[in-house]
Amino acid sequence: MGPDVDLLWRLVVHVALTGLPLAAAMVVAVRRGVRDVPVLLALGLAASGTSAMLAFWAFWVDPRLGKATAVALVLGSLLALAVCRPHRLERPLLARLAVPLALWALGSTFIVFLGFLHGGTDLPLATASLRFSHQLPGDNEIPGYFAAWFYDHGHRPMPPPPYGDWLSSDRPPLQMGYVLAQRPFGWDLTGLHYQVLSVVVQQLWIVATWAVLVAARVRPLGRGLAMVALMVSDIAIVHGFFVWPKLIAAACVLAALAMVLSEDWPRWRRSSPGLALFAALCALSMLAHGASAFALVPLVVFAAVRGLPAWRPLLAAVVAAVALLAPWTAYQTWVDPPGDRLIKWQIGGSLAIDDRGAVETVVDSYQAAGWDATLAYKKGNLTGLVHEREADAAVRTAVDLVGDGKWRDAIGTLRLPRFFWLLPNLGLLLLGAVAMLVGRVRRKVGEHEWRFATVSLGLCLAIAAVWALLMFGTPESATLIHQGSLALPLLAIAALVVGAYAASPGFAIGLTAVNALVVLLLYVPALSPPPGSSYSVLAGVLAAVGLAGFCWVAVREDPAPGQALIAAEG
Repeated sequence: MGPDVDLLWRLVVHVALTGLPLAAAMVVAVRRGVRDVPVLLALGLAASGTSAMLAFWAFWVDPRLGKATAVALVLGSLLALAVCRPHRLERPLLARLAVPLALWALGSTFIVFLGFLHGGTDLPLATASLRFSHQLPGDNEIPGYFAAWFYDHGHRPMPPPPYGDWLSSDRPPLQMGYVLAQRPFGWDLTGLHYQVLSVVVQQLWIVATWAVLVAARVRPLGRGLAMVALMVSDIAIVHGFFVWPKLIAAACVLAALAMVLSEDWPRWRRSSPGLALFAALCALSMLAHGASAFALVPLVVFAAVRGLPAWRPLLAAVVAAVALLAPWTAYQTWVDPPGDRLIKWQIGGSLAIDDRGAVETVVDSYQAAGWDATLAYKKGNLTGLVHEREADAAVRTAVDLVGDGKWRDAIGTLRLPRFFWLLPNLGLLLLGAVAMLVGRVRRKVGEHEWRFATVSLGLCLAIAAVWALLMFGTPESATLIHQGSLALPLLAIAALVVGAYAASPGFAIGLTAVNALVVLLLYVPALSPPPGSSYSVLAGVLAAVGLAGFCWVAVREDPAPGQALIAAEG
C-alpha cells in the first residue's frame, strides 16, 4: 500500500469516528422534532466535543475505563442512528444537514493531501511545522504527548513536562479528548494517525461556519463564495495542518454565534435546553483554547442585546457551563497546579515561572509598567492588527526577489505578514469593504447579506477591541493572529465576501477567485520539503478533488429550496 493510499484510509477512518457522535446527536434531535438547521449543527458539534471530554476524563481515571468509554461512544452512536432510522426521517432536512458534513469531509481531504503533497508522512508533525510557514514551535505535539501519557498511565503518575516547564494543566484538554476517544481504533508511532485525526477535528470550523451562514439566511451563492474563500485561506490551510487546537475553539465559538443569529433565537433563549446548548458551546471553546475568551465576551453581549433570558434558562446555562468547566478548573487547581501560565503570559505579560497567582501577576505587571507604558502597549496592540509598513515591505522585497529569480524566498517573504497580522492576512478580501461602501451609496445591496456583513464586521471590531485591551502588549503578548481567537479572521473573511456579494455578485465571484488563486500560489509550493521527498501526483489529484468537490457542493443551490428553518412544535 502506497503512502497516499494509506493516508486516504486513515482519513476515512478518522472522519467516520469524528462524525459518528455528531451525526447521531443531530438525528436524535430531528427524531425529537427539532428542525432548525443551525441549531442541529450546533447540537452536533456540542455532542462531539462533550463526547471527547467524556473520553478524556475516563482515560484520566483509568485507561481501561477510557478504552471502554471510547468503544461505548462509537457503539452508542451507531445504536442511536439505527434506532432513529434516518431513512424514515424527512429527506429534505437530512439533505440540508448532509451538505456541511460533505464540505467538512472534502475540506479535510484538501488540507491533508495539500499538506503531504511533497511527502513527509514518515515525519508528519515535523512536516506540519514547516509546510506552510516559517519554523513553528512544537505546540502541535503537546496534545498528542499528554494524550499518549494518559492513554498509558491514567492519572498516576503525573506526566512530566514535554518542553521546558509546560504542565499538563497549562493547555486545555479538548483536543486530547478527541485523540483519546479514537486512539483505541488504530494508531502508530510516527504520529500520522494523530496528525490526520487532528486535521479532521480542526476542520469542524466548516460545519460551524455553514451554520452561521444558514442562520443569517445568506443566499446560496453568497454562502458558497464565503465558504470557498474560507477554505482557500491562510487560516484554514496553515492552522488546519499545523494542529494546535485553535480552529477547534473557533468552531465552538462560531456554532454559538449561529444560534444567536438564528431567527429562532428568541425562542431558544427562553428554552432551558436551548440556552444550555449555547453555554456548552462557549464552555467547549474554552476547553479547546483559552483565547476563545476574547471572542466570547462580545458574543455574550451580542446575545444579551438580542434578548435577555428568563432565570430558568439562565440557570440551565450556568449548570451546563459549570458541568464542563468545573472538572478542568479543579484539575488545574489541585491535580497539576497552577495551570495559569498562559494567562500570566498573555494578560500579564510575564514569562517568569514563579509562585504568584494570575491576578497578582497581572496587577504587578501593570503597576510596574505605569500609565504611559500601558497606553503605549494598548496603542501597539491596535496598530499591530494592521502592520501596513511590514506588509508593504514584504511585497516590495518579494517583487525584488522574483526579479532575481528567487521565487521560493519571495513566497516565504509574503507568507510571514499574513501569518502574524490580521489585515495583511485578509489581503485582497479587504476590497469587499470597498464594494460594500459603493453598494451602499448606490442603495443596491442584498438585505440578508448586508445585515450579516455589517453585524459580523461590527462583532469583529468588538472582538478586536477586547483582544487589544486584554493582551498586555509586550512583544511576547501582542495581538498576533495565533495569540487570539481564530474566530475573528474566519468571521471577517465571511463578512467581507458576503458583503461584496450583497453589493455586487459578479465582483464577489471575481474577488473570491483571484484571492483563492493568490493563496494557492503561496501555499501549494513546498519551500522546505522533507529530505529525499518529491511531489506526489496522487496526493495532488486527491487535494484537487477535495477542493473541487468542496467548491461544487458549497456553491450549488440548496437541496430542498424553501424548506423552513424553524423548529417543529413540541
